[in-house]
Amino acid sequence: MDLTTTESPTGDGALLEHAVADAAHSKPAPHAADAAEPDNTSPGMLDKPAFLMNVPFSYTTDQPNNAWMDDLDDAARQVNRTKALAQFGQVYQHMAAESLVFLLPTPRNTGLQDLVFTANLGIVLEHLPRRDVVILSNFTSEPRVGETEVGERFFKSMGYTTHVAPHKFEGEAELKHLRDNIYVGGFGIRSDRKTYDWMEREFGMKIVKVAMVEKYLYHLDCSVFPVTTEDTLVCTELYTKEEVAELGRFTNVIDVSSDAAFSGICNSVRHHNLVLNSSHIHALKAGTDEYFEEIKKNRELEDIAVRLGLEVNYFNLSEYHKGGALLSCMVMHLNRRSYAFSLI
Repeated sequence: MDLTTTESPTGDGALLEHAVADAAHSKPAPHAADAAEPDNTSPGMLDKPAFLMNVPFSYTTDQPNNAWMDDLDDAARQVNRTKALAQFGQVYQHMAAESLVFLLPTPRNTGLQDLVFTANLGIVLEHLPRRDVVILSNFTSEPRVGETEVGERFFKSMGYTTHVAPHKFEGEAELKHLRDNIYVGGFGIRSDRKTYDWMEREFGMKIVKVAMVEKYLYHLDCSVFPVTTEDTLVCTELYTKEEVAELGRFTNVIDVSSDAAFSGICNSVRHHNLVLNSSHIHALKAGTDEYFEEIKKNRELEDIAVRLGLEVNYFNLSEYHKGGALLSCMVMHLNRRSYAFSLI
């Protein structure tokens, strides 16, 4: 496996210069000197990681809205609520022990079956000095449309400046911060490319735009995972050579297999020096194809993590597979302080 398949020979300075040139018609990006030091006055200004999650009180699979759910009949999709809450609790307890985790309130009787998947709620713009601007989603998925209002109330109550995307957009699951003012955004299935053009104009961002074409990997976080500020896991065979080359101008592309992508290798979260990932390996029958695919994915992720000085923690999220989701779907970043920590 090639850990560094794409790297610009011109160096970081040239890359930033090129990024600024590409965004010539955008508002100026904040200068590095303008970045505010953490003062612990808001989630974006904490000196530790901060995230947003939602207790799965409203989680159901009543309305199939992705290819994974379409493959299951009603009985196979039925959620065991006790088990789902326990699995959520394991992730929450782990993350809250070493970071600040806010819990998004669940309005009663709203039917928001996917509210637990907060990564789709929106994105906090990491490159702005105080990380106090959030772009809220404009959902393509019909059962999720009502989530935007819930998110807007929450973030306004916390003092954020909020903007609802003017075109289709499904949150940080579709838009990943790489470094500085540079992001990578997926479009075509759930999000509209015009959303990223608007963001570049309004917020001084450079967004590498890549097309989503695989119906089972319909959000960007299924095939792209920035694991450090320099390195990004990418299932390159899902993208054109031109898209991979453009992405490689701004990050070291670590190629991962399509089998591993389908098993959720990129649906991970960086938490301090750990990579958090979903694995139900212990619930699978040894010797089955699914068992071997899961082992293969885990080993591929562990090999990458070791080379980068990271460790991997796994969580069984089998009840959320019924909703077509994995670990990264359940976590929204309020800051990305984990990426600032020195590696082991």
